[in-house]
Amino acid sequence: MSETVSINVSGMKCGGCENTVNTAVSAIDGVVSVKASHQDKRVDVEYDPDKTDLDEIEDAIIDAGFSVE
Repeated sequence: MSETVSINVSGMKCGGCENTVNTAVSAIDGVVSVKASHQDKRVDVEYDPDKTDLDEIEDAIIDAGFSVE
């Protein structure tokens, strides 16, 4: 069973930033879907909690160069 979480992210300024975040988070095993929005300053992620967790998702966003609020 999957879970969905919305993460507030700062530093995304354009569609390219959204693509960077989407790519980084999508690479995590267990992520079902990801949708980053620089306008909403948010990333919505659906994931399998048996395969990954919120900390790993947030770390991927930070490693991509953005800040998790």
